[in-house]
Amino acid sequence: MKTSLTKRLAVAVAATSLTASFALNAQEKPGEGIDVQPLKSSIAEETFQTLLVSRALEELGYDVSEIKEIEYASAHVAIANGDGTFMADHWDPLHTNFYNRAGGDEEIYREGVYSSGALQGYLIDKETAEEYNITNIEQFQDPEIAALFDTNDDGKADLTGCTPGWGCEEVIEHHMDAYDLRDTVVHNQGSYSAIIADTIARFEQGEPVFYYTWTPYWVSGVMVPNEDVVWLEVPFSSLPGDREGVDTALEDGTNYGFQANDQRIIANQDFADNNPAAAKLFAIMKLSANDISAQNLAMRDGEDSMEDIQRHTDLWIKANRDTFDSWLEEARAAAE
Repeated sequence: MKTSLTKRLAVAVAATSLTASFALNAQEKPGEGIDVQPLKSSIAEETFQTLLVSRALEELGYDVSEIKEIEYASAHVAIANGDGTFMADHWDPLHTNFYNRAGGDEEIYREGVYSSGALQGYLIDKETAEEYNITNIEQFQDPEIAALFDTNDDGKADLTGCTPGWGCEEVIEHHMDAYDLRDTVVHNQGSYSAIIADTIARFEQGEPVFYYTWTPYWVSGVMVPNEDVVWLEVPFSSLPGDREGVDTALEDGTNYGFQANDQRIIANQDFADNNPAAAKLFAIMKLSANDISAQNLAMRDGEDSMEDIQRHTDLWIKANRDTFDSWLEEARAAAE
């Protein structure tokens, strides 16, 4: 009799312990068994931001696949359709057209700001700017000014521009017409890393340079704004598509022709609805522009393999473990 009672008690205790174990695991890893597909553009320097989100999702129990590379316009559609789960580098408002065309708020989850205050625009070397008093891109309508930045002897300024599919190329092409630059400026497009490398080489040889870039990005750590190069203003605000009529002037009144952008995490709306832990994580993660720039500069200096970037990500988590854990705690609480 005692033996039978002992066995029943043992079974009950074991069952209770197992149930408690399952409950604890569910609290710690609310994403257990759920697949996640991260997406990113061809910009290698966006891998760090994406991996950081992936690491957090993994600690919540999600089964995160390797990052799939796809350009922004297609990535927005893929996320809306559920072919991708999240992208960590949606530029708002630069990607407004991509977002709206893919279904907007009905199909895509977008809450919170991952990294704020990104700038974009046109720059030239400071030496030429000061010698010829060049401050505004409108001055490139003058063939003599434009010819200063001619790299192939066709008489036109050569602008190191934006890779097709990134969104910035639409703005630049719009500006070419809005500011009447077609006759004097050539918008050179291609692999940005290749054409900006050529631009930097010319700058280091003391030649005039004219290029588009953005921050945070390593380029501004090599050609430093207000020290080596200067931003050009535009004569008036002018943007394409859904942003027609938007004022691009910054708070201090300067106008570089592009709105200041926030980098945001976007995700499939159905996934976010069914995964409150992940949705909360996407909304609260924050990464400073300085941290992004520092990691990007390390890549530029040769630490650019996937192993290097994974190490950078792990080092960031180690150095910011309290912050990282606070994100996980909020995400887990959202799932309860």
